[in-house]
Amino acid sequence: MSSGNTAKPRPRGGLADKRRAILAGALTVFARDGYSRASIDAIAATAGVSTRTIYNHFTDKTELFRSVIQESATRAAEAQIAVIDRHLRKVTDLEADLVEFGRALAEPTAAEHTEHFSLVRQINAEAGHIPQAVVDAWQETGPRRVRRELAGHLRRWAEEGLLRVADPERAALHLMLLISASGASHPAVATGQEIDAMVTSGVHAFLYGYRA
Repeated sequence: MSSGNTAKPRPRGGLADKRRAILAGALTVFARDGYSRASIDAIAATAGVSTRTIYNHFTDKTELFRSVIQESATRAAEAQIAVIDRHLRKVTDLEADLVEFGRALAEPTAAEHTEHFSLVRQINAEAGHIPQAVVDAWQETGPRRVRRELAGHLRRWAEEGLLRVADPERAALHLMLLISASGASHPAVATGQEIDAMVTSGVHAFLYGYRA
């Protein structure tokens, strides 16, 4: 028989939901205002929480920024690595396959990861005002991880005699820069024709320097 004093189960996921809301709100504000100009008050308002709640989860703005950029970079990197694996695992026509890869790589950049790449532009614009440890953590979580994945394919193609590559990671960086949507006037609004022209010319330039 129940005593009537049984404790009610606590709702699950409350803290996790608050943390997700904070990170989402912070991504929006940091992507819009940058690291230096973003305020905890603005982040709290965007996330729909109090500033006290933010400080219950994060020590200060720097820790919050580091968490935001690493989480966002992880999602973007995983999307890019999936594109690399899907398009470059097996190639039949190196130039055509690289062009298709470049087009596919631009799609998540222009769609679901728009805020992330806006944040990256903010980081590049004010890198001198952001703690170096935060910048290094972002680089390792995102861009360097993607480059290492791409470098593995370039190394394999060099071994197969398709490319001349002395440093696969540097070659991967060159390829990413040449086909990057950041070369458009604004990646989020670049037309399909602009992206296609940019990717095609970028692949031509890459192969001019690296084709065996």
